[in-house]
Amino acid sequence: MKKYAYMLGAILLLVACASFIPKKHKMENKKTIYDFKITGLDGSTIDFSKYKGKKLLIVNTASKCGYTPQYAGLEKLYEAHKNDLVIVGFPSDNFGGQEFQDNKEISSFCQKNYGVTFPLTTRVDVKGANTTPIYQYLTQKSENGVLDATISWNFNKFYIDEKGNLIAHFDSKVTPDSPELLKYIDAKN
Repeated sequence: MKKYAYMLGAILLLVACASFIPKKHKMENKKTIYDFKITGLDGSTIDFSKYKGKKLLIVNTASKCGYTPQYAGLEKLYEAHKNDLVIVGFPSDNFGGQEFQDNKEISSFCQKNYGVTFPLTTRVDVKGANTTPIYQYLTQKSENGVLDATISWNFNKFYIDEKGNLIAHFDSKVTPDSPELLKYIDAKN
């Protein structure tokens, strides 16, 4: 009988102690690239959730920059990989007044000079106090869980794989046909 009393006491003690163990709280789901929507240059909504299963290249662009000719390379890359890659350009005027103020001017410039067919957003800030939320996500490890990045100039690029993982950040000098970028674009799933 004593044996059962000790066993019962031990069980009750374990149950009592277990109630003091902190409960695990379900972690809040972190944002992913697919949670973002932004207004396109044509006024439509660019919904990143529709790009699930595709690689993404996100680029801050400007129409009057020394790197502006990269539009041609970006368009060529987009045309060559249209089935599995989406390039989204984010026109920005954060670096020395190198972007038009009017979205129609941006659109006209990109069409006329580079035949751009990949999606472009309305003009946004990619750094500073008014940074658009998607760029806050892309540049802050606390948001994306992967890396901190500084947008140093126009035509910085972010590569996101087909699973929505932020993989790499490239500065302006990395061109659309650069081997260090193409190794990701050309990689098979």
